Amino acid sequence: MDFLFNTNVQFFIAAYLIGGIPFGLLLAKQFAGVDIKSSGSKSIGATNVLRVVKETNPALAKKLGAATLALDALKGLVVLIIAYFAGVSDATLWGIAVLAVVGHCFSPYLGFEGGKGVATGMGVMMFMLPVETVIALGVWAFGAKVIRISSVSSLTALSALMIASFILHPDMPHAPVLFIGFILFYKHIPNIIRVFKGQEKRVV
Repeated sequence: MDFLFNTNVQFFIAAYLIGGIPFGLLLAKQFAGVDIKSSGSKSIGATNVLRVVKETNPALAKKLGAATLALDALKGLVVLIIAYFAGVSDATLWGIAVLAVVGHCFSPYLGFEGGKGVATGMGVMMFMLPVETVIALGVWAFGAKVIRISSVSSLTALSALMIASFILHPDMPHAPVLFIGFILFYKHIPNIIRVFKGQEKRVV
């Protein structure tokens, strides 16, 4: 058990456990009295919080959706910031980034189920690849405005980020970026199927 006293291992465990906190589920239950795991898309992310709570309280839905988005983004980012100032290596930082996203998507508190990982991924990428993330956010904002399908906007932005990382940082190790991208695409498979069937709901 000596490995548990290793600083890197401690940060990896913290990233996974903190990343797994289902803020959307907790906020919706506490403030709106609804279980988003059994309503809407059944996801624990901000989009489903907004969609489900909006049915009964539109004003509260916007607040809880924004809070969920912020907290999901921060939970990976905070661990990264602490680890950075602790002086860990870049490889460890990337490990933390990956595990925060894994924690959100496969939460230990929800039987290894979880959300889509977009907000948490955005949070860790904002720290690791800030320029690429700003580009991705611009693509997402455009898609959200024009297409108004959350999954399409998110996956288009993710693709833009990965492409930009190869252009702007051709010499960096891209495996962590591609792994995070794979997880996010994997979690969006049901959405992708609905898009091709014309059944994916628009955000209104």
